[in-house]
Amino acid sequence: MPETVKLRKDLPGATVRIDNPATRNALTPEIVAGLRQALEDLHGERKVRAVILTGNHDAFSSGTDLSRLATQIREAESNREILLQWHEEVAGTLELIQFMLQFPKPIVAAVNGCAAGTGLALALACDFIVGGSNSTFAAPEGRRGLVSGLVAPLLAWRTGPAVARKFILAAATLTATEAESFGLVDEIVADDMVWARANERVRALSESAAASLQLARQLCNETIGESLLTQLASGAANMAAARSTESARRGVEAFLQKRPVDWNE
Repeated sequence: MPETVKLRKDLPGATVRIDNPATRNALTPEIVAGLRQALEDLHGERKVRAVILTGNHDAFSSGTDLSRLATQIREAESNREILLQWHEEVAGTLELIQFMLQFPKPIVAAVNGCAAGTGLALALACDFIVGGSNSTFAAPEGRRGLVSGLVAPLLAWRTGPAVARKFILAAATLTATEAESFGLVDEIVADDMVWARANERVRALSESAAASLQLARQLCNETIGESLLTQLASGAANMAAARSTESARRGVEAFLQKRPVDWNE
């Protein structure tokens, strides 16, 4: 497990924490693999009844590491293997989300600060989301020339297709209060109480039988979320393909240079 992913057991729960503050906990393949490993380690632990997923410092996760992506986009002009690498990396994130959805224990997202792009997708894949009063929820990919391929189906699953469509097309950023009003977030608390409140939810969940919780999650995924995995696979394919476009090159570079993009040029 990389140093950027921390695992701590606070029975009856456990906390998996992304710890990469220099990039606001942006996701890299190493972090994605570390999150998967942490959850695998907890999969069969009978004393761990639920898991808290959170980020260190002042962010949950800012999503894809755009500095790294910009380098890859520049290299793709001379190295076509980058295209295959993008599909592999997106597939890794998709597999993590699928693993979370099929995980036998409830997962509570403790969202401190921003949850953006693929970081938002991780939060949406959890059973409950507790947000801080200053937390934000964003799907900015459209403004970067990218596609919110994993966020869109998860958001539709959680809030309904009408809300998801407006949110994704607008490449919007929601405040904690706005996110709660749309049903994206279950509860808003003071910023310094996010983990504590998530832990209270874990303790409440531990009052139910573990087998009952596992069967209830399975039932929800096989009925309410029956088509979700298919939609996620389609979204991941579009997400990877978008990285190879000229729009992605322009959008990502402009974001890193902190300047707007004139998409009409």
